[in-house]
Amino acid sequence: MNTRATKDLLYQQVARIGKVVSSPRRLELIELLCQGEKSVEQLAGDANMTVKLASAHLKELKAARLVETQRRGKHIYYRLVDSGVADLWVMLRRLAGHRLLELQAALTTLTKRPDELLPVGSRQLLQQARRGDIIVIDVRPADEYAANHLPHARSLPLAELKRRLHELPADRPVVAYCRGPFCLMAHQAVALLTKHGYRAQRLEDGVAEWRARGLPLAA
Repeated sequence: MNTRATKDLLYQQVARIGKVVSSPRRLELIELLCQGEKSVEQLAGDANMTVKLASAHLKELKAARLVETQRRGKHIYYRLVDSGVADLWVMLRRLAGHRLLELQAALTTLTKRPDELLPVGSRQLLQQARRGDIIVIDVRPADEYAANHLPHARSLPLAELKRRLHELPADRPVVAYCRGPFCLMAHQAVALLTKHGYRAQRLEDGVAEWRARGLPLAA
């Protein structure tokens, strides 16, 4: 047996995954699919790319066995093959956040207020939300909330938040979350809530980060 050739083959196969996740646009598509199943058209719109470009990137992800498809009528829907792909995305992002000063600086520019980011831990947040001490809102689109969301969270999509502010009690803090640390929807929600007199903070975690911590999700 040619031991060197065998080892080369093993590393080459693992490197296929590294190669496919080396694209920023493919990483963004993986993050979007962490939120739930989506059509090519939805993914293209959410990632601000053409359907043709999204399809090409998705083809690469499928070839690496990271996503799978299902056709329903005229549309093709994509989903992650399992939660391990979401965990890979979270692990890569966390590692980059720990090691890359440029990423740390970029993330810092997103926070407009020093107290915007929620300081409490995930389990403490769960306890407070269960007791009703705080109101947790999911500002992602409603279909993403329906796929998976944090326990005790309410669906208040960012596009609907301004006209639905009356649904939130004014006497309790509001915690907003979206797709994770790179998502801007929760930042925008906190700014809107603060402008209208609510005590609002942002949870950095999305459903992928929450699951990676071993915490429960609701559907």
